[in-house]
Formats: sequence, structure tokens, C-alpha cells
Amino acid sequence: MIQVYIAEDDFRVANIHEQFLKKIPEAQLLGKASNCQETLNAIQEHKIDLVILDNYMPDGLGIDLIDDIRSLSPQTDVILVSAENDKGYIEQAIRKGVKGIIIKPATLERFVSTIVKYIENKKTLQNTHDIDQHFLDDFFGVKLVQKPTIGAKGIDPLTLEKVRDVLTGNTLGITAEKMGEQMGASRTTARRYLEHLVTIEECYAELAYGIVGRPERHYYMKKD
Repeated sequence: MIQVYIAEDDFRVANIHEQFLKKIPEAQLLGKASNCQETLNAIQEHKIDLVILDNYMPDGLGIDLIDDIRSLSPQTDVILVSAENDKGYIEQAIRKGVKGIIIKPATLERFVSTIVKYIENKKTLQNTHDIDQHFLDDFFGVKLVQKPTIGAKGIDPLTLEKVRDVLTGNTLGITAEKMGEQMGASRTTARRYLEHLVTIEECYAELAYGIVGRPERHYYMKKD
């Protein structure tokens, strides 16, 4: 259960956000403040996990209040809910490490989704002991860029996928001639596709020396 405080000078908006918060079973409202000073007093008096913070308050700006909140309670997070949508304000909020930004008027769906996402991330981090790169990629929503396969001159994506399948099934390696036979194409065409995969570092080639004749290049799929 996360402890939440609403800092909003408009009591009607604060009441709406309170009703939204009731839709989230894992969130408990500790109270509401109508200005910056009341918010700081609450931070000093209670253990607050999350402040739902308006930007325009009678005695200051929410964006400036974030530093004071962190100074008093470094573990308290902030989600901004404001009509402010200036680019400079958004950039400053991101640099200050807010956990979400909602532009007013907040809809129930967006409000709940933002808070639920915050709770999920918080629980995931708390419950994970062995952190690796895969965890961090998932946590920050990082998707690895796929190596380009479309747009290379003379390379058809469907044919290239067939070459990949053949390579994967030949763990002992395959020559361009054998690849051509399985593709139903010439050795020259097969070599072009194989060398393309070498260029984009999906496979590698090694010279194999036979009993007679020149050495041949054998191609192998790289292992993940």
C-alpha cells in the first residue's frame, strides 16, 4: 500500500482526484493540501510515498516545491498534475525526476493508469534483488534496435529470412554452394546473402581446408 498526498489549491479538482484515487486498491490517501507550505508540513509529519502535485499554488510553484520535498524526504516521489504544458516546464520536471506528468483536466483512465504504472515500477524495483541489463531495459522501456535488413541493395527480406533459417539449422556450417542448393538459387546469389549477414554481424565465416583444391568459406550463425 502506497501513502499518497494530494497538493491542489482547487478543492473541486482535489476532490475529483481523491475519487480517482479510490479506484486504485493499492493507494491510500493520507490527506490534501491547498498550498506549498501545507504540503511541506505534511511531508514533515507523515511518511508519504507519493505527492500528486499541482503546479500553480497560491504561495509558489509546484515545480519549485519538488526540491524542498526531496530535501525533507528523499524517498517521496512526485507526479505532477497541472494545466501547464510549456516545453521548458516539462523538461525541468523530467530533470527533477518526477514519476509522471498529467496535463489537466485529468481523465479517470489516464490518472489511474499513471498511478498504477508508478506502483508497478516501485514494487518491481523493491522485489528485485539481482538486477541485470534485461531488468533495466524492461524497467525503462528500452527496446533494442534491430539490425537493418531492409534497404540493402539486392537483398530481399523474405529470401534473407530463409537464409537465416537454413543457417540456424546447420550448426556445422554451410558453404555458399550448399546454401544455393537449399535456397534454389545460384552460388553467387547465396554468397551475396551470406556476406550480407556477415556484414551486419549475424553470422561469421571461416575457411575450411579440404584434402584437395582451394579452401572454402563456411558460414555459421552467431549464437546469442
